[in-house]
Amino acid sequence: MPTTVREFRVRADGEAPLTMLTAYDAPTAAACEAAGVDAILVGDSMGNAALGYDSTLPVTVEEVASRTGAVARATDEPLVIADMPFLSFGVNEAESLKNAGRMLKEEGAHAVKIESGSHTVGLTERLAAVGIPVMAHLGLTPQKVNQLGYSRQGTSREAANEIAALAREHEDAGAFALVLEHVPANLATQVTEDLSIPTIGIGAGPDCDGQVLVANDVLGLDDQQPPFAEAFGDVRGEMEKAVSGYVEAVEDGEFPAEEHSHVESDLDDLY
Repeated sequence: MPTTVREFRVRADGEAPLTMLTAYDAPTAAACEAAGVDAILVGDSMGNAALGYDSTLPVTVEEVASRTGAVARATDEPLVIADMPFLSFGVNEAESLKNAGRMLKEEGAHAVKIESGSHTVGLTERLAAVGIPVMAHLGLTPQKVNQLGYSRQGTSREAANEIAALAREHEDAGAFALVLEHVPANLATQVTEDLSIPTIGIGAGPDCDGQVLVANDVLGLDDQQPPFAEAFGDVRGEMEKAVSGYVEAVEDGEFPAEEHSHVESDLDDLY
C-alpha cells in the first residue's frame, strides 16, 4: 500500500525505524522503492550530488519540480517529499504557498520539507492549514551555509534549548515530521522523546524514529562523504568498471558484435 503522511506517522510507533533516502531521478527512486524505503526525499542536496553546484543555494524551484515529478512517476509505495530550495519559501507567503503547492498539485509529491527556524513556524501552520504537509528540518541547515558552515549544531546548552523549542513550535504549527541533522545524539534523543511526531535523523544518533541519508553516500558514488554517513556499496567503482569495459570493447572492435547489428539484404547493392 502507498505510504501516506498519516501512515508515515503511524509507522514511527512500530518496532522498525523509518527509512528515508534522497533520490533525484526515476531509476534511483525505483531502486529505493524496490528496496523497501518508506520515504524518498527529493532533496535540494541535488545541487551538490547531481547538478554540479558547490552548495544547495543555486538549486531552483524548476529543478526540484522536474526531479520531483520524475521520482513520483517512478514510484507507488514510498512517501515522496519535495525539498523546498533556497528563497522558494519564507520571503513572501503567497509565493511560498504557490511554490510548495506546485510540488503536490503538479509534480505528485505528498509533502514538502523546509529548512526551519523561527521564521518558518507561521509558514508551517499556513501550509498545513491549506493541505500541504510539512516536514520541518532543524540542526544543520545547508541553506544557511554562509552563516553556519557545515559544522555540528546544538552543541551548547543555549543552542540545544533553541532547537528543542523550535521543534515543539513546529509540531504545534502542524509539521508531521522533523529532520534533525548533525546534532548531538543525546539532544536528538530528548527531542524525539518530547515530540509526538516522528524525528528523522541524519548525523543525529540512533534514537530518532527514523534515518535519512543522501543516496550518493549510501551508494558510494562520491570520493568523500560526511562523517555521519556510510557507503553500503561501490556504485561508482561499478560504473567506472562498466564504462572502461565499453571503451575497451569499442576500441578493440569487439563491440558492436554481430548480435548487436541488423543487416537488410535488399540494401546490399544500394551504391
